[in-house]
Amino acid sequence: MSFTRQLSEMSASELNDAIDDTNFPQAHILSRGRNNSVCSTSSTSGTSSLAERAVPPTTANSEDANLTGNVVDNEEQLQQQQQQQQQQQLVASTTHPRPRLILKTSTSIPENSDGHENCTFHHDLELDHKPPTREALLPDMARSYRLLLGGLGENPDRQGLIKTPERAAKAMLYFTKGYDQNLEDVLNGAVFDEDHDEMVVVKDIEMFSMCEHHLVPFYGKVSIGYLPCNKILGLSKLARIVEIFSRRLQVQERLTKQIAVAVTQAVQPAGVAVVVEGVHMCMVMRGVQKINSKTVTSTMLGVFRDDPKTREEFLNLVNSK
Repeated sequence: MSFTRQLSEMSASELNDAIDDTNFPQAHILSRGRNNSVCSTSSTSGTSSLAERAVPPTTANSEDANLTGNVVDNEEQLQQQQQQQQQQQLVASTTHPRPRLILKTSTSIPENSDGHENCTFHHDLELDHKPPTREALLPDMARSYRLLLGGLGENPDRQGLIKTPERAAKAMLYFTKGYDQNLEDVLNGAVFDEDHDEMVVVKDIEMFSMCEHHLVPFYGKVSIGYLPCNKILGLSKLARIVEIFSRRLQVQERLTKQIAVAVTQAVQPAGVAVVVEGVHMCMVMRGVQKINSKTVTSTMLGVFRDDPKTREEFLNLVNSK
């Protein structure tokens, strides 16, 4: 009995077992338990599986026996041709690799599948992709502001607004210039060896930032303290660290922690403490409109977190007039 003849007489389960799955790692999903709709069509679809179609009919109507020989021969030839085509398809499926299923797994997922490779900015400590120059963003930003003015019902072409889109774009680039700065460039080697292990505090550093939720400003003061371990940082660099992270789209909670982490990276002190007091225009100008409200956040690292006396000393120095 030929191999193609064997295929035509196999049951569905036997045919599935005979298929070579070595080049199809996920084939067991399809080739086992063939009662599912992936591998055979349901009875309501009006079609049958390949194995069922490959089996020739075993019964015939008694009236068909009286047909002429030519008609019977034509029907038999047609059936034989159909069987040969089906058997060739079955043989081809056993000798050629099956197409791979596209499965969602924990590995081999491209990082740029969500368009993330086109991001311009980040709020991470280190930016790994930025535009060649920030000035290159001005034309697109100006067009966006022009659309915004039109959306407000204004006429962008009237005298007072002709140059407003360009002005607003430049202003926004300045408000977010921290995206174009990093810790290493700002420190510029201003880390000095010094035999000093007492607390260093710089308080009331002015801060201006942009709320990332409403794109309106929040502002206030930042106080930073650290306990050196034979390394000190130029005092102006503490203010510049505040500038790096405040000149971005921010929330005050994240800003506070980023400043503390940056100081830790700069001089590896025994501890760092940061307190930020801010006034948020999204609370003053809109929403609840509480003009006198202030938000205070703090981050304590190292001994400032572990030692209550050290933390208390810092807070007393910050709150003193």
